[in-house]
Amino acid sequence: MIRKIVILSVTAMMAYAVSAQNPIIRNMYSADPTARVFNGRMYVYPSHDIVSPVEPEKKWFSMEDYHVFSSDNLTDWTDHGAIVTQNEVPWVKKNSYAMWAPDCVEKNGCYYFYFPAAPSGERRGFGVGVAIALRPEGPFSPMCQPIEGLHGIDPCVLIDPKDGKAYIYWAGMGMWMARLKDNMMELDTRPEQVKTLPDGFKEGPFVFERQGKYYYTFPWVRDTTETLAYAMGDSPMGPFEFKGVIMEESPTKCWTNHHSIVEYQKQWYLFYHHNDYSPEFDKLRSVRCDSLFFNPDGTIRPVVPTLRGVGITSARNRIEIDRYHHISHGAYIKLMDESKPFEGWATVFPKKGASVDYSRVDFGTEAVGEMVIRVKSNSKAGIMVRANGALVTSVNIPKSSTWTNLKVSVKHAPKGVNDINVTLTKGEMVEIDYIAFDTD
Repeated sequence: MIRKIVILSVTAMMAYAVSAQNPIIRNMYSADPTARVFNGRMYVYPSHDIVSPVEPEKKWFSMEDYHVFSSDNLTDWTDHGAIVTQNEVPWVKKNSYAMWAPDCVEKNGCYYFYFPAAPSGERRGFGVGVAIALRPEGPFSPMCQPIEGLHGIDPCVLIDPKDGKAYIYWAGMGMWMARLKDNMMELDTRPEQVKTLPDGFKEGPFVFERQGKYYYTFPWVRDTTETLAYAMGDSPMGPFEFKGVIMEESPTKCWTNHHSIVEYQKQWYLFYHHNDYSPEFDKLRSVRCDSLFFNPDGTIRPVVPTLRGVGITSARNRIEIDRYHHISHGAYIKLMDESKPFEGWATVFPKKGASVDYSRVDFGTEAVGEMVIRVKSNSKAGIMVRANGALVTSVNIPKSSTWTNLKVSVKHAPKGVNDINVTLTKGEMVEIDYIAFDTD
């Protein structure tokens, strides 16, 4: 096993940083995120949407590999590269592009990565395989065969904190569960169907424990698109009592949602996906993260999706105000280049008074001296920037049809974490890519 791990190590070491709000993964399409905390660090294991290389006109999901991302502040994310690829797994059908929602757990110092895929040969449907690593970012070594007796998609594994037993949950012609053997690669009980859930299409189970209660969460179509819903029980195998919806249907054109829920540094988070970079095609999705809270009785408060997401942005990094927490007076966002979506968005200020608020910017303890703004404008214009209501600086913007970087002096240097506001004070049709602050 160790020899296989060494062979696969080259791709796993190809790591680079991605700084983001929502979506948190901004260098590739991603979906179905399973978030786990290992060694005090957050890891996210998503599926990887791509345009089908064999059928580009195919209007369906296409996925060939898995990456893993990690962060210690939920703002700056590292892509550790591909950890499992379809044509490197012995039992997976070559070029099937069907590597759907995965999971990863740790037990006894080993990391077990669970993934569904289309099997080779005459077997139909989906199997669920296991790959093993000695570190959460890999390299991972896939087993030669899928888990026997498990046929379906979207595996989730719970290791019960009460006794250390492991349970696996999956979807496929219903919702299913079973206990795993101690080797984490074989079923220890016969599959049981999860009952007492509402009617309607369901998939993508994610199960976790909190304060002695077990939460069975899942995407659920109650009308035409997926919500995120949940049920609660007193044991890993239920019975589970349906409680309601965690996140409502997307108001735009994303039919699916898929998620995980995890506690990190005494705060709970919901990881999910949306088609931010592909608004006209919902099979190319992107992972998001927002804070999640519980009521005193243990039920989950509904989560409203945001662009701002979580984490604190350093004032000395690019502040992409298109990831706002509030927008008003006609301001809106648009992709900077629809043919290159990963270049991100611009914030458009169409008229005087258009405004954007961006929360949780850390100015630190050393005073900033300058502000940089990347901007273009159809007219001579003016921008005013405030921090927690106090004027920081104002900018006179020349007319320009191309992106221009302007530097201005800071009139009032804030300290610590502030919410900032950017307002157009004169002119029209001004576009801002980002702002950033620097020291003297």
